Amino acid sequence: MLSISRSTLSTSLKNISQRNNSSILSVNVQTNSSLASAEEMAPNKRKTFVVGVGMTKFEKPGRGTHDDFPEMAKEATNKALADAGLTYDQIEQAAVGYCYGDSTCGQKALYGVGMTGIPIYNVNNNCSTGSTALILAKNLVEGGLADCVLALGFEKMQPGSLKNTFSDRANPMEDFVTLMAELQGFAPSPPAAQLFANAGREHMAKYVTSRSCMIFAGQILTSLDFPLCSDARNQTRTLCQDRLEKPQALHQEPIFPVSKEYTLDQIKASPLIHDPVTKLQCCPTSDGSAAAIVCSEEFVHKHNLQANAVEILAMEMVTDGRSTFDDKSSIKLVGYDMTKKAAEKVFSKAGKTPEDVQVIELHDCFSANELITYEALGLCPEGKAGEFIDAGDNTYGGKYVINPSGGLISKGHPLGATGLAQCTELNWQLRNKADKRQVPGVKLALQHNIGLGGAVVVALYQKGFPEYSQTALYPATTAAGAFKAEPVFDLVQSTLKTEGAEYVKKVKAVFAFNVTDGPGGAKETWVIDVKNGNGSVTRGSSNKKADCTFTMKDSDLYDLMLGKLQPQAAFFSGKLKFAGNMAVAMKLQQIMPKVPPANL
Repeated sequence: MLSISRSTLSTSLKNISQRNNSSILSVNVQTNSSLASAEEMAPNKRKTFVVGVGMTKFEKPGRGTHDDFPEMAKEATNKALADAGLTYDQIEQAAVGYCYGDSTCGQKALYGVGMTGIPIYNVNNNCSTGSTALILAKNLVEGGLADCVLALGFEKMQPGSLKNTFSDRANPMEDFVTLMAELQGFAPSPPAAQLFANAGREHMAKYVTSRSCMIFAGQILTSLDFPLCSDARNQTRTLCQDRLEKPQALHQEPIFPVSKEYTLDQIKASPLIHDPVTKLQCCPTSDGSAAAIVCSEEFVHKHNLQANAVEILAMEMVTDGRSTFDDKSSIKLVGYDMTKKAAEKVFSKAGKTPEDVQVIELHDCFSANELITYEALGLCPEGKAGEFIDAGDNTYGGKYVINPSGGLISKGHPLGATGLAQCTELNWQLRNKADKRQVPGVKLALQHNIGLGGAVVVALYQKGFPEYSQTALYPATTAAGAFKAEPVFDLVQSTLKTEGAEYVKKVKAVFAFNVTDGPGGAKETWVIDVKNGNGSVTRGSSNKKADCTFTMKDSDLYDLMLGKLQPQAAFFSGKLKFAGNMAVAMKLQQIMPKVPPANL
């Protein structure tokens, strides 16, 4: 809990108000001029792409499947590497985000994955920590300092509301709590909940927003915590619940748990944290981890990663301006202007508008924050969030689908991982891999991640190479009575004839495939040698010793080799069995044929 005396609050606020306005103006003018010069002098920035994502299940602190943060961080990192078809030695730098942990936790987290001597940057930016690691990775690639960078976030948290760590030094939230106390008073409840609840209270007073709308912001259909308030929306809710019951085929247990349903009366009657926010309108603290791999366009082409690549079309971080304090607004105190400025910069840089977006992952730490953020992002006019919600424009069947993952309130909020979990979900959406959560026709995705103190990151994503389709199949060239996977092995062999030396250099492995359930129940073996000479593909028994042996059904192997089925999904679902070196098994995606452009 924050412990700040009333006299300290008053003194801090008075010092702020007595600053010399002309000096501030002079500094701002000089800063803007310097930034403009730097922009003009900067070299051409490179395009950046997310090529692999992964995350753990978010679980209640101390009750999960991981003993500590290194295990959860390793799981998320390995899933991202497998998703990209890369190995850890191809990662050139890493940005690692967490809030609760000692210095160099990033090194501890990654040394269990590999010790390659790469630079590892430890990042802490409150609730926007995950996205801060991501934008750092993006900037390193965009600026030409690296071609392949890992962004990793994790958190091992304590149960209950967030608490201060130190009591013998200035608190970074002191100015925020000072102004909050002046505007709304200070109550014996968690300060973060007070700040956001007061913003909701101000919105209700200023725009006559109902308490029910405050409750339904972000939880109508997306978090599964809350019911609808009309028959029409109840029909849509049934569809959404069906979408979320089996959310992630990559795991034996879903990443996003299906939450209980509550009536409006139950939500209102749940313990009041700070009016108008009850316990069921707050995100729970959680343990968890998420990761993303960011690469340059050159790296994508060099390693044939186009099918998975999602372009970071624009990404901006904005911190507090003077209006956060000077405008004496509870809404602006929790980052409204930061979000508005970041969104405007992102849309301007990308040449897009909110109208172009289909799906959004929004930082709904409290339902009140989601409601005011609709307006800050430009999804609806200022003061019209209530009407936006009543129209159902924040969910399936409406103008936008917001938080198809369930959002923070549904799946939890491990601070360092949240922004990267948002990135993960949006990548799955753009790659049409979100299972029953899939939003139809996604072309542009928006991310919003905010941390008080403060920083906000807003990003736009689009499919990097839409001409490459993960779900499109090659022409049906399999002859009657032949194995379905046979033409795929033929394609691998053809590729090795022209590019075999390069594949041997980077893969250095022999893969054996025991294929079952072929035509008439037949079985067959193929051996792909990407270790010797220029590589080769052999059908039938072979005297070559395989580094890794896979056993799969013919139809499943066909889907695996064409990217319709991811290796980790196949393994966890029991469709793929393997024996041998796990590190070698993770290289499988590197030899998979890439689906050709649709126009071919």
